[in-house]
Amino acid sequence: MTRWARSREGLEDLQRELARRSPEPWVAREPYTVGAVFAAFSTRADRSGLERGWAAAVAGEARAELAFSVDAPYEPGYLALREGPALEAAVRALAGRPDVLLVDATGRDHPRGAGLALHLGAVLDLPTVGVTDRPLVATPDAEGRLLLGGREVGRLVRTRPGARPVCVHAAWRTDVETACRVVLACATGRARTPEPLRLARFLARSARARDEGRLPPGWRPVEPRLSRAGGDG
Repeated sequence: MTRWARSREGLEDLQRELARRSPEPWVAREPYTVGAVFAAFSTRADRSGLERGWAAAVAGEARAELAFSVDAPYEPGYLALREGPALEAAVRALAGRPDVLLVDATGRDHPRGAGLALHLGAVLDLPTVGVTDRPLVATPDAEGRLLLGGREVGRLVRTRPGARPVCVHAAWRTDVETACRVVLACATGRARTPEPLRLARFLARSARARDEGRLPPGWRPVEPRLSRAGGDG
């Protein structure tokens, strides 16, 4: 069973080991449910001086959120130390399990071949797709392919006309083609971000604002509406 590392050195070893694995590819048979998970972090330290985080997960009509203490600083390539266990806990708290999970992190576009999107999928035994604003170490070519060591690990995808492309990453049990199909199937609104991930981000940030006391009295969040496309996502 794949777990989380507790040190940079341990995480590096685990990431290299995960990158060598070849799990059975996921076949997207409709209808399927696209879930998502997102972590937001405090805008100021609490009284103890510690940083806090809020993780939210969605899958169809299911919602889950939790607050957590942050034990590691932000460092590209080491997000698993900072938020991995909290993201896992949020997904496991869902009343329903998605068929595939969108993660705000890279997959094989990573110095050791296993970013947080891939790592989280291995821990949950769940197919995952990474969605980010920019590549981590891969280089985009003229056709929008994200290349690392001559291998395509992701792709630039324009989710709506005129919008800046997002980076779609192959992760746990997903290849680039499958990852792109999943993202395009649930990018049905006017926003650039795929809808399940946008909703998870909204919930995490709303929980942060609530707990930090930055909401006006009586304010209640109005969730973005999910469209049904590509299955239940």
